[in-house]
Amino acid sequence: MLHDLSALPDPDTAPQFYDGVAIKRLLAWVADALGILVVTLLVWLPITVLTLGFGAVLFGAIWLVVALLWRVWSIAQTSATPGMRLMAIELRNRHGARFDTAEAVFHTILYMLFFGFGITLIATLVTIAATRYRQGLHDMLIGSTAINRPAGV
Repeated sequence: MLHDLSALPDPDTAPQFYDGVAIKRLLAWVADALGILVVTLLVWLPITVLTLGFGAVLFGAIWLVVALLWRVWSIAQTSATPGMRLMAIELRNRHGARFDTAEAVFHTILYMLFFGFGITLIATLVTIAATRYRQGLHDMLIGSTAINRPAGV
């Protein structure tokens, strides 16, 4: 553990905050991936048509920008992506608070870097499934975690 996580709900005394979080993170990722794909296509298709097909090579760059903005904007606003909100989970920092904009940016950049390489992707999936706080590698580095959204929030 890289950070003191004592401000977060303890998995032993408050397991309800972590029950099912690993699978919910996976389902949230699928929902977000679909949303990002739809937005990317809505931006990419008109560019491709207007440039008589030359815009087709921009798909990857547009996807990257949309994915970055999707995650940063939503996490900065509600400490959760739309997929996470759908799954009733949210991110908390090492102080137990919701993310601010700077934390959302840093978390997203680390997330995208770690998911961009096979070995760190696998390691992140393993750590989410196996650690007490259900943290990916990027979460461990900044001391964050995903929890089930508390009732009434």
